[in-house]
Amino acid sequence: MIEMNWFLPTGGDSRDVLPGSHSPARAPSHAYLAQVAQACDGLGFDAVLTPCGTGCEDAWVATASLIPLTRRLKFLVAFRPALLTPTLAAQMASSYQRMSDGRLLVNIVTGAEQAELARFGITEDKETRYERTGEFIEVLRGAWSGAPLTQHRKFFDVADATTREVPDPVPPIYFGGASDAAERVAAEHVDVYLTWGEPPAMVKPRLDRMRALAASFGRSLRFGIRFHTITRPTSAAAWQTADDILAGIPPAAIAEARADFANTASVGQRRQAELTGGDLSRLEIYPNVWAGMGLVRGGVGTALVGDYETVADRIIEYHELGFDAFIMSGYPHLEEAYWFGEGVMPILRERGFLPPLDNGPAKVFSFR
Repeated sequence: MIEMNWFLPTGGDSRDVLPGSHSPARAPSHAYLAQVAQACDGLGFDAVLTPCGTGCEDAWVATASLIPLTRRLKFLVAFRPALLTPTLAAQMASSYQRMSDGRLLVNIVTGAEQAELARFGITEDKETRYERTGEFIEVLRGAWSGAPLTQHRKFFDVADATTREVPDPVPPIYFGGASDAAERVAAEHVDVYLTWGEPPAMVKPRLDRMRALAASFGRSLRFGIRFHTITRPTSAAAWQTADDILAGIPPAAIAEARADFANTASVGQRRQAELTGGDLSRLEIYPNVWAGMGLVRGGVGTALVGDYETVADRIIEYHELGFDAFIMSGYPHLEEAYWFGEGVMPILRERGFLPPLDNGPAKVFSFR
């Protein structure tokens, strides 16, 4: 069975990757985020992922405000482990589970870009940050265990770390990172290892390597992948939308983004930038996998583009490689959630890859 998730645009939204005067931006107001979350709730998405960083609304606060406005939707809350103690994070997550009736998933983001990290006073080198992350997760899990944890380690010296109650369920930990240090943390500590969308020939060796690395710690991993999506009833309509998005990206913005990506400390970001090298003539890097978003957008830069049946086929292909968690998004996130949720997800349900909607088919009056 596939876990199908969407993205909550707490950094704002638009019809274009780079909104301009022709494409007004949408602020991440509570009203708009509620629209996206309620749409996802009704369409049958499992959860929504929030980003983290100074360009976004705080993930904990924003998603907690949506709990009473949704019924079954889970919230995949992203946060940086260097900004709070693991016992406090355990307490926050434990409380969140009780307040939401168990609808929290945790996404730990160590972070690679020094300019963003410096805003929070984080100056440690990358290896140290990942070493800290591994120790953070050990204390986090210990505080959730129900047996107070006392541990004296390099980064955290805790005595009787615990929470008011054991969270029910204990939130699964999602985590991504393409560096060697990140892969070690994932293999040893996390539940779901996340990658950004790449062609199968690129991601399969990573899955094989991560399975072997996790096994060396006596563990197994689930795998998740992150894509944008542009789906329409016909392939021509979907690709026309992609072309429209591309037409709205100024060449100067592409050049500026390429310069930024060339200096990135993120291995995953470099991999995304290298998919096309900025060449607009080879943006379809695999059938229906389009790298146009990544010309200017940081993070995941690939989209699944095509008609509903074709995109469903491609998702199943990636699922058969070993991915069972998908995190999708689109511009704008409200409308694209409906295109995907009403077009692709019913096909995946019919083929047995998604559970049926619990509210059944809707009846619509035809005025006859």
